[in-house]
Amino acid sequence: MNSGFQFSIVVPCFNEEGNIRPLYQSLVNTLGKYEKFEILIVDDGSQDESVAAIKQLRSNDQRVKCISLSRNFGHQAAVKAGLDHATGDFAITMDADLQHPPEVIDQMIEKWKEGSQIVYTRRKNNRSYAPLKRILTYLFYKIISWLAAVKIEEGAADFRLIDRKVIDLIRPLNDNFLFLRGLLPWMGFSTSTVFFAISDRYSGKTKYTFRKMVRLAINGITSFSIKPLRLSMLTGLILSVLSFLYAIYAIYAKFYDERVVEGWTSVLVAVLFIGGMQLIMIGIIGEYLGKLFIQSKGRQAYIIKEMII
Repeated sequence: MNSGFQFSIVVPCFNEEGNIRPLYQSLVNTLGKYEKFEILIVDDGSQDESVAAIKQLRSNDQRVKCISLSRNFGHQAAVKAGLDHATGDFAITMDADLQHPPEVIDQMIEKWKEGSQIVYTRRKNNRSYAPLKRILTYLFYKIISWLAAVKIEEGAADFRLIDRKVIDLIRPLNDNFLFLRGLLPWMGFSTSTVFFAISDRYSGKTKYTFRKMVRLAINGITSFSIKPLRLSMLTGLILSVLSFLYAIYAIYAKFYDERVVEGWTSVLVAVLFIGGMQLIMIGIIGEYLGKLFIQSKGRQAYIIKEMII
């Protein structure tokens, strides 16, 4: 079948040795009707035999291409590396654990043909997630939609189609704290959404630990909004006013209230509360300053150790 276009499948992976071949087989079976496509697998510093598995596939199928990063730079950097070297008219990014079903790609391509330059996917449900993770995911999307200048739909996945025009705008970016879930809505291109039922992980354990989820949330919020800084200023202003009023009351009580007892517990509570708030505000400021410091060095977001394309 002559599709008249070519496209790239970008798959970041980290220690996914057991999933690479099943994913490849599923993609080939699903995309068999398309003549021109490439499967670009980006190894993000895996410590298992993921690279060897990719090379083995490459030896039998030249459509498989491999980019091996020198260390683990993170999921977003690995996706960026794939997009930087994708050659298709559009690219589809997806995870390597088979939780993103390749069968949905047909619907995404149809949306692209209709004119959508970015095709998002949304999970129909998160029942496969633990209750705590579902709650944290819900809170993450609510908080970031409120704090950031962009709206990110709840259930949005890193399984998406990106048109060549959008990719060409992303490629020059040298962002050490890239957050594609926020960047793509911010860019403002025509979009559409496809819903899918998330599948079970084929093998291995998820690499997205609680720590990485928190890091992603902080990165997403601080990359697209200065509201935390403004909230810190507003909180400081409110606390200053309350402290001033409390000081007036304390002076009044000192001279006119005989029931006053030395060493109020409330004083200790107030000091600890205000001190804690100050530390939080300093931490928020430090997060922004730290990002400025790292970004000012101009270091590239990832380093390629080996590339077979």
